[in-house]
Amino acid sequence: MFLTSSGIMGDAKSTQPDAMESTEGKPVQLPCNHSEITGSEYIIWYRQIPHQGPEHVIESVRDNKTNGMATLIIPTDRKSSTLILPQVTLRDAAVYYCIVRDPQCEGWGCTCSISPWGGREAAAASKEASA
Repeated sequence: MFLTSSGIMGDAKSTQPDAMESTEGKPVQLPCNHSEITGSEYIIWYRQIPHQGPEHVIESVRDNKTNGMATLIIPTDRKSSTLILPQVTLRDAAVYYCIVRDPQCEGWGCTCSISPWGGREAAAASKEASA
């Protein structure tokens, strides 16, 4: 099983390894470095299964968090994070995106778009203009 992780292209705020391999039933740890993060920015993980839209996995500002899908580990300095998938299955094969987002980009005003170019995929979070 292949799990691919990708940071935002053109955004130096997050970097991730290109790919990770795992065996079904095993835990997987996907690291992300975001050394330029500010104190109030969210760390958000999305995934995109082939031929589907992006899916929110988990997010937090400072604290470690667990939901039914994953665990997010954030060290005190917040310069990195780790997404832990406890027991991967074939359904978890996807591109995983680590995004650092400004807290003002919340609610209805934000979009996450995925664009395949040059064999790589990129995610971008942008704040829409308010009407």
